[in-house]
Amino acid sequence: MTKQNIALIVGATGLSGSYVGRLLKDQGWTVVTLSRSPVELDFSDRHIAADLADAPSTFAALKQAQDVTHVFYCTWSRQPSEDENVRVNAVMIRNLFNGIADAPVKHAALVTGLKHYLGSFDDYAKVTPYTPFLENSPRLPGPNFYYAQEDVLFEKAQEQGFTWSVHRPHTMIGFVIGNAMNMAVTLAVYASICKATGRPFVYPGSPEQYAAVTDVTDARVLARQLHWAATTPAAADMPFNIVNGDVFRWTWLWAQIADYFDLPVADYPGQATPLEQSMADAAEVWAGIVADHDLQDIPVSRLASWWHSDADLSRTLECFTDMTNSRTRGFNAYQPTPDSFFDVFDTLRAQRIIPS
Repeated sequence: MTKQNIALIVGATGLSGSYVGRLLKDQGWTVVTLSRSPVELDFSDRHIAADLADAPSTFAALKQAQDVTHVFYCTWSRQPSEDENVRVNAVMIRNLFNGIADAPVKHAALVTGLKHYLGSFDDYAKVTPYTPFLENSPRLPGPNFYYAQEDVLFEKAQEQGFTWSVHRPHTMIGFVIGNAMNMAVTLAVYASICKATGRPFVYPGSPEQYAAVTDVTDARVLARQLHWAATTPAAADMPFNIVNGDVFRWTWLWAQIADYFDLPVADYPGQATPLEQSMADAAEVWAGIVADHDLQDIPVSRLASWWHSDADLSRTLECFTDMTNSRTRGFNAYQPTPDSFFDVFDTLRAQRIIPS
């Protein structure tokens, strides 16, 4: 790719946005980034600070993005109810595309997730889905902000003449600090606290999820699929599930994570023991670990997302994904899941964020 490809990455500080940004930069693209606040990003050629919920300020800020050829929409805003999720997130993506209506956009990609099949936060798992999750499955009844984002994307693609792709990752694994949905960093902090305090390293989720077949999505694999879909004509106007390509059970992966941290595996108690409760004192404990090991002084609240890992690990139904749409069109990226976790753990140690 050449400098003629100018990517606008919306949500560039998150897992999906930062990983695709670095990949595109390495591929020779010009990378324009957008987030709510001013920030310096090593892969960004031009950063735009904008609150997409505010139309006038968004339109003014997007005067700096009138040359973009590709859009990667990797953000959302959580609200108190799903009706509000639908309203706010539809407004945000609409404001974005209205603000670049005259730009020479060729393709726009939207990153959502498996709540497309499992239901919204308000209706989560009320309907038992077919597994593996199929990309051609019908939408579930009820409001879902993923559907609202898709509808705006489809509308704007037709109006403005660009192709689209929708990417539905499972639990995301990668290295980023301050992300609200970061299981690898959360488990690294949990393991480090258990090792420092002698607490048992117990799997905190449901018995169903502990024993079930499941999968996850390495942020590197998602980035590769985003790049592939943006540059492959056969991928135009398609939804794509995206996972590592292997499956696992927590019964054995938990033991491998424990071994990485030189911890014994605690006996599973037979029911969920949520991290949000067992780690209620984590802020004070983590401050002591930081001081004892001369770590970067990052509050535990910026590292661990107890609530999100609890939600993923405490599901009471089987969750894994089919990738027919991209596999049959030539996308063949694969990532062993244990290495997804271990690579993040290695980075956390190397940057002195967790103890060695």
